[in-house]
Amino acid sequence: MSDRLAADGDSTDRARGTAGYARAADALAVQYEEVTFGEVHCDVLGLVPSGPARILDVGAGTGRDAAALVALGHSVVAVEPTTELRVHGQRIHAGSAIDWVDDVLPGLTLNQCPGRFDAVFATGVWMHLNAEERGHAMARIAALLMPGGRFFVNLRHGPVPEGRHMFDVSAAETAELGAAHGLRTVLSSERSDLHGRDGVRWSTLVLQAKNARRALD
Repeated sequence: MSDRLAADGDSTDRARGTAGYARAADALAVQYEEVTFGEVHCDVLGLVPSGPARILDVGAGTGRDAAALVALGHSVVAVEPTTELRVHGQRIHAGSAIDWVDDVLPGLTLNQCPGRFDAVFATGVWMHLNAEERGHAMARIAALLMPGGRFFVNLRHGPVPEGRHMFDVSAAETAELGAAHGLRTVLSSERSDLHGRDGVRWSTLVLQAKNARRALD
């Protein structure tokens, strides 16, 4: 059931998926930084742009991934709607040229950083959106990608921390939704939880937009 609500949330909040993150921000800041970008994204490193690229990190948390991508020579916009996490990120990665933005899916207006991206990351974010929100969000992501651009998605499965707002979203459904918006799946894999939490596993997908040549065919 891809739309089973796994935890209660505040339906009046502009970003229900952020429920629980503000009060846990101090602990999460430590947890997020305990693992590296390379460990989290080991299955997809070969698909990350090799040359300087414009990259969007949605739900950037403390900016661990954003900082690693900047260090690789990319220009990175880090979207994080939870103020407490964003403040931690700006402190931890103060020396990194990350463009921090307070914004949220599915709308993701990006008024401060218009334009399209060579890659979009959404790590531990997608399962916070309900079915309607996921549809709007995928359309928005597809519109933000450059021709040939890639969408990197990490989905969490298993027990949900108390107070979080999550849905049971499968990799298959995510790939199908991407296809409906012109994104083809170029990688799909699963792994155990890097923090060793019982019953928690992760799906990783990379969805790619049509390139310019194919778009004209």
